[in-house]
Amino acid sequence: MMRCPNCSSKDIGKIGSHQFYCWSCFIELTVNGEKMSVYQVEEDGTLSSLDDLFFSEPVLDQLHAN
Repeated sequence: MMRCPNCSSKDIGKIGSHQFYCWSCFIELTVNGEKMSVYQVEEDGTLSSLDDLFFSEPVLDQLHAN
């Protein structure tokens, strides 16, 4: 099971083949191999990257697989 890198919630839903959504803090996560990107969903449905707030190193350490 994956945990949200923002709120540590396990309430993550799969919305695409490599896309996930946190129902606790309402961010979208995209995972491609060892790279994860985090996005805020704006009111108009567009995505704003939050990667600069979360990642300065490889991101697999942020995924807490259980």
